[in-house]
Order: sequence, then structure tokens, then C-alpha cells
Amino acid sequence: MTPPTGPEDVGDSRLRNLLIALSAAVLAVVLFFGVRGQTQSPSLTALATASVPLDTALANGQPTLLEFYADWCTSCQAMAADMAALKQQYQEVNFVMLNVDNTKWLPEISRFGVDGIPHFVFINRSGEALANAIGQQPRTIMAGDLTALAAGQALPEQQLSGQVSMFTAETQPRGSDDPRSHGGRPAGAL
Repeated sequence: MTPPTGPEDVGDSRLRNLLIALSAAVLAVVLFFGVRGQTQSPSLTALATASVPLDTALANGQPTLLEFYADWCTSCQAMAADMAALKQQYQEVNFVMLNVDNTKWLPEISRFGVDGIPHFVFINRSGEALANAIGQQPRTIMAGDLTALAAGQALPEQQLSGQVSMFTAETQPRGSDDPRSHGGRPAGAL
């Protein structure tokens, strides 16, 4: 490109530069608000912090969905947004999250036979475990079971098994095994 030679060329150059600068500013504003406006998926830590403590859930006479999870569990992370939405939809159900990496929960891990996560246990108002679902579950399936649980009815989708992150309580802390390996297992009895 040749440098401007006359007053007309200088004016055209300034106008073009002004238009480029304005376009860049508008694009920057659009990108800034576009990125800020995107909803962030809730973190497992945030969901766990907002969950009902286990002892409260088992004593308050409400049905409970107990979820065993870990922060490294990709299946758990994939379900986080759905679980947050279900928690908002089913406020009459206690949502309890127990991190399998916390040895405090070893008695519960053993009691419910947790060896793959996420592992969900549906508990009725009397504190009785009715059914479980292991692995990543579609939101519609979870919603159907939560509707039945809240109404005190039989759960339509019992003993489900989906994609899981394998977990073994005896390997605390983990050795060389990759905890992110996935594999399914048939759902076991409670």
C-alpha cells in the first residue's frame, strides 16, 4: 500500500482507521458480554457444599437421593449441571453428596457396595434404601425416579447401570492405577 499523498488520501485513511477501531471495540464488547453471559456448569464442590448433610437427611423424614462421587470422576462432572437442575426441581427431596475420596464415608461406601461412581441411592422417607443407579444417567430417567420417590411410589427405573468411574476403597490413596478409567458393571443389589 502506498502512503497517502494528498489531503483526500489522508482523510480516507483516517476514516478507514476509525472504522477499524470502532469495529474492534464493538467486537471486544460483544465477546466480553458473550463470554460472561454463558452459564457455567456447577462444580461438584459447589454442589457438595450446598447438599444436605447425611445425618440431617436421614432424620428429617424427607426422601433422599444419595450420590457417591469424586472430583476426578468425569461421569460425575458430566452430570453436575443436570443434578443442579434436578435439585432445584425436586426441593422436597434431600440431595446428599458423599465424596468417595474422604475416608469418613467408608462405612457408607461399604454399606451401599460402591465400586463405581457416580453411584446413586434412592432412600424413602423412612430411611430405607429402595434402589440404586450406577454410572452416568440421563436426566429424564433421574427425574422419573425422583418424581416417584417424592410421591412414595415404586421407582420406574431401578438398578440402572451406565458409564462409571471405577473406585476401590482399598486403594486409598491411589497408586499407579488410573482412576479415570471407565467401565461398566452390572448393578448389584443393595
